[in-house]
Amino acid sequence: MKRRCLLALLALPAAPALAQTSPSITRADMPVPNDTLRQSTAAIVLPASVPPLSRRGASQTWNYSALVATAQSVDRFTTIPAQAFYTLTFGSLFSGSNRATVASPQALPLPAGAPIPITDPYQFYNASTADFRSVGYGGTVAGTAVPVTYAAANQQDIIYRLPLRFGSANDSSRSFFSINVPGTGYLSQKRKRVNKIDGWGTLTTPFGTFQAVRVVTRLEDYDSVAVSGQNQGFAIPTRHEYKWLAVGQHVPLLTITTAVVAGQEAVASVRYRDSYRRIVRLATRDAALESALVVYPNPLDTKNNLVLTVPAGSGPLTVTATDLVGRQLFRRSFDGGGNLNLEAALFGGFRGVALLSVASARGVASRRVVRE
Repeated sequence: MKRRCLLALLALPAAPALAQTSPSITRADMPVPNDTLRQSTAAIVLPASVPPLSRRGASQTWNYSALVATAQSVDRFTTIPAQAFYTLTFGSLFSGSNRATVASPQALPLPAGAPIPITDPYQFYNASTADFRSVGYGGTVAGTAVPVTYAAANQQDIIYRLPLRFGSANDSSRSFFSINVPGTGYLSQKRKRVNKIDGWGTLTTPFGTFQAVRVVTRLEDYDSVAVSGQNQGFAIPTRHEYKWLAVGQHVPLLTITTAVVAGQEAVASVRYRDSYRRIVRLATRDAALESALVVYPNPLDTKNNLVLTVPAGSGPLTVTATDLVGRQLFRRSFDGGGNLNLEAALFGGFRGVALLSVASARGVASRRVVRE
């Protein structure tokens, strides 16, 4: 009897210890064909009640239930599209190191205004026990599906090394790919990706409460574009992605992306997995203006003026600039479209990420501007 009691007492500490264990994210938790996963976008000005991004470590509590959806989209994942070049490049029979386990219809990482006429874009991924990586892109050019692969297998973009669990070593990778459309243009991108698993615990969003692992990714990109013999290379501001992943969810439950400006991190986007929600629009969006609005240069320094290119016939316009917490930097009115010049003096000494809203009688369009 005494022996049985002693064994029972020894077993008691084991139960809570098992509960306090980091989740382990494996290949089974990556996207698979036929996944259709709804995502909500929230405002980049985070509610005051949410925890700071600096919260890290074991057995944490991250409560983001105060996020409010401002837009929704759907992440879709499919089998390899039945196009001859895609099958040869990414299919299981012939592709070798370029083999993909899943494809996703999504935009290629082209700079704004890049003159490469691609439709029906895809990104191709491979999930293995060792990692989850991007193995290439694809798109339709002049009616033909054209695959784009990385320069070599050791230059593919390794998104995660698996399994992911708190305590895993930091990892980094470098990737390189290029797109060349004869007679049109050329684009290449060099990327350095550094992943750090810095915490685990309970994550709450409007979608629910989960045990999650947090991965912080630093992205350093350098793009090169060539058009009509003119080459231009530019470094993208360093970004950080704070991603919370949970077992069985296939995509991050929450992703907060920041841009590093003047040595400071500023929130650039907030996305979280969600169910369907009715979005309340606070202002009418002008789709035509949104698609045609161009800002240049971006990023810009404190000495340069900012030029907005607005479609002719837009009518009277009001341009408002605010910082990320909503403080107004300036407001200017214009009689019509064309190239609108915003003098550097309007920004004063402001440095960081500014939000530009262009309002006309038909609605509103917006852009982010980085001032270094």
